[in-house]
Amino acid sequence: MIALLILYAHKGSLLLSLPHLFMDGCNIITLYVVTGVACAASPCSSNKMINAHSHMGSGSRTTRRGYEFGKTYVVRPKGKHQATIVWLHGLGDNGLSSSQLLESLPLPNIKWICPTAPSRPVAILGGFPCTAWFDVGELSEDFPDDWEGLDASATHIANLLSTEPADVKVAIGGFSMGAAIALYSATCFAIGRYGNDTPYPINLRTVVGLSGWLPGSRSLRNKIEVSHEARRRATSLPILLCHGLSDDVILHKYGEKSAQSLCSAGFRYVAFKSYDGLGHYTVPREMDEVCTWLSSRLGLEGSS
Repeated sequence: MIALLILYAHKGSLLLSLPHLFMDGCNIITLYVVTGVACAASPCSSNKMINAHSHMGSGSRTTRRGYEFGKTYVVRPKGKHQATIVWLHGLGDNGLSSSQLLESLPLPNIKWICPTAPSRPVAILGGFPCTAWFDVGELSEDFPDDWEGLDASATHIANLLSTEPADVKVAIGGFSMGAAIALYSATCFAIGRYGNDTPYPINLRTVVGLSGWLPGSRSLRNKIEVSHEARRRATSLPILLCHGLSDDVILHKYGEKSAQSLCSAGFRYVAFKSYDGLGHYTVPREMDEVCTWLSSRLGLEGSS
């Protein structure tokens, strides 16, 4: 199969159109948000999530291929520390822009950890190097997933969460390719191990993915169905997916099919929210939904 490759330059970020084949799934919660409906204003910018920045710090971990992770940015909680969330940027971006968005959200009890992906050659960009959580090429039945890259990034994320206090709830979220690695981490949590069979060590409480897709969807159902514990963990994990109906980079149907694949594999609490008029970026009403979801699923209290 020949991949259709479309590259976009959107406010300095590298964005792509990804053809993908997913499994059919069961019914899920689907909500459509119409442009123009009044909603509470959120003190965040609609474009900070995807703005690229040139700053790169020293890496804290190196993958087996020798790709060094960049600088990690931390947003400290302004109130009582009740939850820690690793938030993952999109292709070509870094952790700084994520931290700038997240620090303005009305979630004072959350500590945000915003790592930067390694700079690596990316197949769908013709080998051009940029920050990427894993290599991505033609996402089809004939093109294998980059299991090594997926596992390396998922391991790095788990390591960032491994030192959090026992009474602090932990979660993962991300945008675009960051959403993809967040969803891959969700599947590792459910299965109980990474793709390389190393045990997955983190007890995730929720996962959020914006404008993304699910890697490894073709084999997910079989991996979860064979284990009672995997089915139990999948059932226990709430997942919020948000996607714009006007997204011409990661098409809306790919996000919807990702949600269907998760549901079909045994993730029983998958909320998929569609936004009329939204492209491949975030807007305040979407981030309001994320804030409401996290406050509810993580049981956040008032600041102290």
